[in-house]
Order: sequence, then C-alpha cells, then structure tokens
Amino acid sequence: MKKIMIVCTLSIMLAFQSCKDYSKDTATTGDIELISPQQVYDAVYSADSVQLVDVRTPNEYNTSHLKGAQNICVTDNDFKEKVKSLDKNKPVYVYCKMGGRSAKAAKKLKDMGFTKIYDMDGGILLWEEKKLATEK
Repeated sequence: MKKIMIVCTLSIMLAFQSCKDYSKDTATTGDIELISPQQVYDAVYSADSVQLVDVRTPNEYNTSHLKGAQNICVTDNDFKEKVKSLDKNKPVYVYCKMGGRSAKAAKKLKDMGFTKIYDMDGGILLWEEKKLATEK
C-alpha cells in the first residue's frame, strides 16, 4: 500500500510539473523581459533617453503611437539593418499592437546581441485600455 501511495504522489507531481508554463519563466530570466504598459510608461517617461521601438507597420504607427517611439517594422526585410542604429548595450523597449510582433522583434534583437530587451505585454491595445496617452 505504501508503494502505491508513493507512485501516485510522484505521478501527480510529474503531472503538475509538465503543466508548468515555462514561457513566463524565460520571459523574465533571460535578456528579454515581458513588462506591463505601466512599467513601460514609468521607464520611458522618467528617463531622458530611452530606446523605444514601435515594431508595427508605418500605417499603424501613423494612426497612434507612444511618445518618443521610433517606427522600425519587424516584418520589413530591412528590420535588422535599421535596428543597427540602436545601442546594443542600452535597454530597448519594443511594442506592437497586441504582443505577437514585439515578441518576434525581441527575439531578433536578442539574436543580434542586444543585452536588455523589454517587450510590452498586450501591446498598444492594452496601453490604450489602461488610458495611457498616445500620439498621432
């Protein structure tokens, strides 16, 4: 009976371990950190010089964007060439509409040797939902 209890306990522990969401762990322990719109707001608007990149299309950027953001579209063929103008040793904040393209951009930046990348969770949609200001 004791052996059955041990086997059952181990099975349950393994089942819970396999359900763990590792994507959240890697988002905060590596070179890429997923942060909230409020954290981006606090960082961007409290510093004089921040590398803030809107990775959406130029049309989306022209509709509305965060103050001080430069537009470097991640889906453009020359994305890697354009981001070479950024300082790899300074933090880079990236965002898109909902978070998918900024995650892709963050991965590309990491692969290019950028040391600290912040990816805004929820994109500009969550930013606007939180009633934070944008520019046109």
